[in-house]
This record gives sequence, structure tokens and C-alpha cells, in this order.
Amino acid sequence: MLQLDNWREIRVSAPGSIMLMGEHAVLYGERAIACAVDRYMRLRLTRREDRAVIIRSALAEVQGTLDALPQEPRLSFVLATVGLYAGRLPAGFELDIESEFSHTVGLGSSAAVTAALVAALSAYAGDDTGPQAVFDAALDVIHAVQGRGSGTDLAASVQGGLIGYRVTPRQLERLPGLPEICLYYSGYKTRTPDVLERVAQASKGYEALYLDLYRLMGRTCEQAEAAILRQDWPALGRLMNIYQGLMDALGVNDATLAQMVYRLRANPQVLGCKISGSGLGDCVLALGADDSLACDYQRIPVAVSPEGVRIEYH
Repeated sequence: MLQLDNWREIRVSAPGSIMLMGEHAVLYGERAIACAVDRYMRLRLTRREDRAVIIRSALAEVQGTLDALPQEPRLSFVLATVGLYAGRLPAGFELDIESEFSHTVGLGSSAAVTAALVAALSAYAGDDTGPQAVFDAALDVIHAVQGRGSGTDLAASVQGGLIGYRVTPRQLERLPGLPEICLYYSGYKTRTPDVLERVAQASKGYEALYLDLYRLMGRTCEQAEAAILRQDWPALGRLMNIYQGLMDALGVNDATLAQMVYRLRANPQVLGCKISGSGLGDCVLALGADDSLACDYQRIPVAVSPEGVRIEYH
């Protein structure tokens, strides 16, 4: 067996993720349900003898040192993570990043790459690489870069499988798997912080009403968890449709997403469907088999990934 101090490369994979339910309301203390999917972010970290840092990815290639990291907005999560560990690393490294999904599609690419890199750099620094430690450090990076975030997609990437999650007090539970799901990309995406800001502006003067809406979202999500635990997929589909209506009430639906949802609902094999993610673009998730939208929208083949972050030493 390879001794952990004799490695030349650390290879880490982390799955992407999708939100099944709980969008927006999770930021207000309500439950959320997410799952890791079988599309992976893969990193290869090669140790160096000097303090140089070289990063290669499809988004950008940069180089610097542990003492003077480069600036590149397209790699904001990666460079923020390196900055968190720079003072604890014994030497520099080369990092190659490969993704099985585009950052423009809502599969939690930022959470996945952050989780994977936290795990790789924790291993390099000799720190704890357990799921809880990786989650905590990665969530700190995400908050530092974007200011807020529930960590739901991060929790799914770190843990794998289907999870129930609450921010405060933090709760994370593994749930039994799902039947077939299908995911369609609308062709455009609004950044989550921008969607949250639009919702915040729309709620002014109606704050109490919006809090009631978040509570109703939370109750819907709790019933969805109960349906998953008893494997009642028709009930889960109905609850997905209810949550879609609540997303519409929140103001994050639009004409394209609505058209996609109603076309999917016309398929008798689809038990329910809704926006997956913060809304105003991105993806629509359907419970059941469907190919009726494939001629007009990008279908993203996904299934639940049972495995979360994985570390290998070479």
C-alpha cells in the first residue's frame, strides 16, 4: 500500500449536484433536498520542490507562487481555496482541473471544484480530509467568494447520494435513492446572487408574506422527504409540482421555464417537474422518463451518484 507521505500526485473527484427541492427557503432555515449526480469534477495535484503554483483548466491557465498568487476572476473559487491553504503547504504544486459538465449548466460546478480542491490541499497539508472537515472549509471559501450560500449543493457533493439538509441548526441526512430523473437546460442562466437580490427587492413591503411563503416551501419539502422515505414517487411528483408553484409565487419562474414545465407535465410518464436551482433560467428537473424536449433544449443525462468526494494517492 502506498504510504501517504510517498505520493507524487493526489487525485480527487467530486460529483456535481442538483437541487430536488428547498431552493430559496433553505436560506431561511427550512429543509432542502439535493442529490449528487454522476457528472464529476476531477483534479490532479502534483507536488513541486519549489513554491510555484501552476493551475490549468478549461476556464483559464495561471501561474504564480504560494507567496504571490495570481488574480483570475474565472478561477475565483479555486484561487480563494489555494489562498486559504497557502501558508500551510510544504511546497508548491501543479493543478489540473477537468470537468465532465459545463460551468454554465446548473450542476453545482463551483461547489464541486471547491470541495475537491479543499480535499486535495487538506491531504497535501496533512489536515483532516473527513467529510465534515472538507465541508466546513469549502463552505468558508464559498462564503468568502460570493458572500452567502446555503451549502446544500456542497453537502451533496461532499457526501454523495440523496440528502436532506438544513443550514441552522445544521442537519444532514442520507435518504434512499430516486427513480429515473431527467434534467433539461433552458439555454441561459442567471447568477444565484443576482436572483437572490431580485427576490430581496421584490419582497420589500411584503416581508411577512414572503416569510410565510418560505415556511410553506419548508413544509412542502418535509412532506417530500417523507414521500422519499416511503418510496412514494407519485406523491413526490405532486409535491414537486406544488413547489414549482411556490417558486412562481416567489418570482423566479419565467416564460421559458414555465413552457418547459408544462410540456413535461403533458407526458404521462412524468410524475412531477420543477425548476432545479435558484430560477430565472438554468435547469428544469422532471421525475420520470422523458425525451419530448430534446429537440428544443439540451438534455443532461444524470443519475444519482452514491459516492461523494474521493481521494487517491499516486
